[in-house]
Amino acid sequence: MAERDELWRRLGEVAAEFAGTAILILFGCGVVAQVVAGGLGDHDSIAWAWGLGVTLGVYVSARISGAHINPAVTVALAVFKDFPWRKVAPYVLAQTAGAFVAALIVRWNYSEVLAEVDPGHTIKTQGVFSTLPGNGTLPVGTWGAFRDQIIGTAILLFLVLAITDLRNDAPAANLAPVVIGLIVVAIGMAWGTNAGYAINPARDFGPRLASFLTGYGGAWRDQYGDLYFWVPIVGPLIGGVLGAGLYKALIGRFLPTGGGQQPTDLPSRSKYEAA
Repeated sequence: MAERDELWRRLGEVAAEFAGTAILILFGCGVVAQVVAGGLGDHDSIAWAWGLGVTLGVYVSARISGAHINPAVTVALAVFKDFPWRKVAPYVLAQTAGAFVAALIVRWNYSEVLAEVDPGHTIKTQGVFSTLPGNGTLPVGTWGAFRDQIIGTAILLFLVLAITDLRNDAPAANLAPVVIGLIVVAIGMAWGTNAGYAINPARDFGPRLASFLTGYGGAWRDQYGDLYFWVPIVGPLIGGVLGAGLYKALIGRFLPTGGGQQPTDLPSRSKYEAA
């Protein structure tokens, strides 16, 4: 009975990560498709929809899995022993699968519009699904984008831990997901130029794979023809660890230890581990 209950709990965590990440991508890739292919909206609508996607994804999955919905979060927590390594692979696979399936839905729904605007499924609309250096138009190369992804994800993890640390001045009345979504909006508005602020390996790789399998033959490369897919994977993984480490070194170590839980307690103990 205990083993069955444990298996059921693990299955629930994986399902929650899948669903939460899928919600994120449905709104995120959906809004980019609407702006790029449909001509409706602008950068601000993209930033807001991605932030709201994060908020809603966290609300969907927080109670069951802790709402990582981002491999950079999962790995960073594991590095600092706030999350068990044995759960990292299932979480990351579920997050990537959720992003992949959601991107397929966006691709299907916007198929007519994408075909009209970009019949060859080229770099012109590739950014609907995956990020590019300089958003495909500005003079930013691979290493500039790599640097950007490290910094952007470090900011994300630093702030998410600050928001969710119950020893700190955490948001009340179940508002943590809203504030986390606003963090993503702010990052999009301030750090979106150099690399499109993926700050989430699953958010980029899942949709990139979906686009490749549905006609975007150049999905793995950038506008210069360079192999680029690894940048929004490796950069956020490094940045996540850096940001979490900086929070613990600069803030977490100085907070009182008896007043509440750590922000990264296991999902069964804490509702909001991160976004």
